[in-house]
Amino acid sequence: MHRPWLHYNLFFVAAIALLSGIYCNSAKAQAPPAQPTQQQIQQQIIQMAHPHPAGKEVLRYEVDAKRMGVDPMSDDALPRSREFKRTDSTYYVGWLFEGAYKYNHAADYLGFRNASLPLERALALIERDYRKQLATHTADVIGFIPVYKFQVDYTMIAYLLMNCYSNMELPDKVYTLLRRDLRWNFQRNMYLDAYNLLGWTVHRNRFYTDARYPFLKNTIADNERLAQSYLDSQMRQIIHNESVNAHIFQPGYDAADKLGVYHYKNILYSYAFNIDSAEHYFDLMRGSAIFPHNNYATFRAVCGDFRTAEKEYKEASQQETGDKRLKEWAYYTSILDIYKSQPKDGAELMKDMIKATGSTPGFGWYNLALGRALMYDGQTEEAERYVKKAEGFKELHLGTTLGQSQYDFSIQLVHLMDKQNAWEAQRFENRNWWYNPAVLGRMAELVSQKYLQQFLIISQFSQNPERDRVIYKLFSTESTVTWDEVWYLIRDFSTQFFLDRFRKEAATDKRRLVHKYFQYFVARLEMKQGNYKDAQRLLDEVLHAPATDLEYEKLFVARVCQAQAECARELKQEPAFNDWLYRVYLLYPQLLPYSGMAVNMGLHIIGQADPLVTTRLKACNINWVTNTAIPAPQVYITFRHSGAEKFIDYYVLDRSGGYVVPRQSLSYRNATDAGVNLAFALFNIGGSSPNTKGGDQ
Repeated sequence: MHRPWLHYNLFFVAAIALLSGIYCNSAKAQAPPAQPTQQQIQQQIIQMAHPHPAGKEVLRYEVDAKRMGVDPMSDDALPRSREFKRTDSTYYVGWLFEGAYKYNHAADYLGFRNASLPLERALALIERDYRKQLATHTADVIGFIPVYKFQVDYTMIAYLLMNCYSNMELPDKVYTLLRRDLRWNFQRNMYLDAYNLLGWTVHRNRFYTDARYPFLKNTIADNERLAQSYLDSQMRQIIHNESVNAHIFQPGYDAADKLGVYHYKNILYSYAFNIDSAEHYFDLMRGSAIFPHNNYATFRAVCGDFRTAEKEYKEASQQETGDKRLKEWAYYTSILDIYKSQPKDGAELMKDMIKATGSTPGFGWYNLALGRALMYDGQTEEAERYVKKAEGFKELHLGTTLGQSQYDFSIQLVHLMDKQNAWEAQRFENRNWWYNPAVLGRMAELVSQKYLQQFLIISQFSQNPERDRVIYKLFSTESTVTWDEVWYLIRDFSTQFFLDRFRKEAATDKRRLVHKYFQYFVARLEMKQGNYKDAQRLLDEVLHAPATDLEYEKLFVARVCQAQAECARELKQEPAFNDWLYRVYLLYPQLLPYSGMAVNMGLHIIGQADPLVTTRLKACNINWVTNTAIPAPQVYITFRHSGAEKFIDYYVLDRSGGYVVPRQSLSYRNATDAGVNLAFALFNIGGSSPNTKGGDQ
């Protein structure tokens, strides 16, 4: 999940630029502090007029005047930084502007390292020359005005430097920097909520121990408690400082500061599956300009409410600031498209994201998501190509709890599914595969590759301390795979262990909309043990589970129907087998060529056929039927020529006459390849999406 893209209090920095005016407003609602003496007022005026070290006043006044109205994050910051350093290289401002500019343009490890160097220099210089201003803690607005600029600048420098360290995966330096900030005991956190960010840092590294980072505990549970304690410290600090800040800032300022605590609270509670508490903190933020739509969408998806999740991801897409990092809303929207039986839409979204972002952080995640979407669209070879791109890209995980371990695991799991599908594709392309030595050789090679891939995943998975919270729960804020991919992970291992595990989850998990997924896994595992009758009973219950969203859970319903078909086949229930298989085709046709089951279809060739193409088509694992009593989609094919080019026009209708595969064309030169490509195309693999969805499902 994302942390805030920028500190919550940023919009208040501009609001307090005219502190005297703000004080006049707030003083109406608060008792004023004791009136300063004439001598104190004179000292404060002198301090305001002469904040700089002796001998540096003229040069630094010149820099201060020139920096007015220049945004350190703008493109003008770099030439200004050079000018400021020429004027006085010992003044922190020039180094701040250089570091801010480089931070704003960084997109990889080297970029953030280059930004960190001037920021480190700026932090050291401001601490050296302005210790008194940084240490000032006062309820007196006149006394606060002269120190305000330095405290804002300090927290800006520290905030940018902290992000550099975090993006360079240096959490120990992040921790040390945040502790350094806390020593100043600022009365209000301008850019940097240090305790909140300590909690975030602990949560982001929760799966490590103190052997790796001394600031951590030794279990995930202990680290999560530590993170919560930091958030509680942030809230106590806000409340403690109300006695001084109430005389300076407008009434209600503290409500905005508390939003930061609420934000991180809902991240931690969502991760812990503490649904009621997470919902409570989201509600406390609801209606604010900084409501975290991305995190709330992920939370609703974890609860099985995919419709609301999609709506919130769309809101998150409008909330993004355009910075260089993974757009979680896009990555997870592609997964929702897969759940909706619209993998083509997910693939197009990822292609757009890759085109828009180029080789910046997120590029690897988008290629991974594109590979997954293509895999669910049945385009196995294309899917593998994009997953390999993701594997070869050095991803930088900026501002998110999604890290390298999730990235690597997701890549390897999609690789595994691709290899399984490649093996199944051989059986689909060759109905009599067991009589074909060449096909058998390819299948043996693919089996070997699959076993090696499983070994790599299990080796990685066994060392993952989060598997109980992230994988076995099927849906988690930290999961980057579909629930369906988890089945491919466990299907060949220790059936009884997983049976016990998922039975327990089905009985104890508090997420009402997720129960049916655990039950489906139990039914699948019963099938592995040969208990097809028991599995059928469970699948019937799952299929009639209340509150199933047929638009957003088509993958789930299709997988249940597929399991029902497999049970019917094993129990010799031919009419039921035909019916369930037809339902799967209507819901998610791309799944069937990789199911090992021959789908019933009716074939209608209009005009003159190309016999070489039709012969190869009929050699694929499709059961061509003419009996209209058997539920089967109807295939319509026309062969035509346009000059030297050959085309096949095709479409597929359901029994009610609605399009399952829309009218489209396939050009070809080699008839054998055309027959195989056409066979896959009849399952809506590749090509375009259906214009209409008919179907008596």
